[in-house]
Amino acid sequence: AAMKTLVQEESIKVPKGIKITINSKIVEVEGKHGKLKRDFKHLPIELYLANSGHEVRAKMYFAKSKQLSMLRSVCSHINNLFDGVQKKFEYKMRLVYAHFPINATITNGGKTVEIRNFLGEKRVRTINMLEGVKVEKSTGTKDEIIITGTDIDCTSRSAALIRQSCLVKDKDIRKFLDGVYVSSHGTLED
Repeated sequence: AAMKTLVQEESIKVPKGIKITINSKIVEVEGKHGKLKRDFKHLPIELYLANSGHEVRAKMYFAKSKQLSMLRSVCSHINNLFDGVQKKFEYKMRLVYAHFPINATITNGGKTVEIRNFLGEKRVRTINMLEGVKVEKSTGTKDEIIITGTDIDCTSRSAALIRQSCLVKDKDIRKFLDGVYVSSHGTLED
């Protein structure tokens, strides 16, 4: 039988200027860029604030080593919440084309992207950003769009939606490299 650990604990520090509440595995984090909420009810762990609210602890009893990996994951998720409300996440995407210049138009106040002339197609591809995600054209770089948001999941999924909207069908994709690709991602530096 696999070894069971009696109790395992992970802790992360709460950064300065962040309000956090944990109520029955629902973590709410508030910082200068807004509020984020995440639900960990599907995981058999204990989550609580320690050290007079300066530390988040995740605890697990009688777990096999595979299950213990949840603890670290939860801590990473919570750290991503902290980064989001403090710094925001940013995904940079480049429009790549060989012949037909892809035309990206931002509409709806940064909530929607319209992509035209992909491989010379007449169809307009409309991609709506997920909640709390803003898209803009890069000011300094040609053919670059920047996606920002506090929630890492929504931000990265919005980038993925844009990427998936411009796939080359029925061609050898090693040769037809047109599309919109994520070139870099990370947190915004203040």
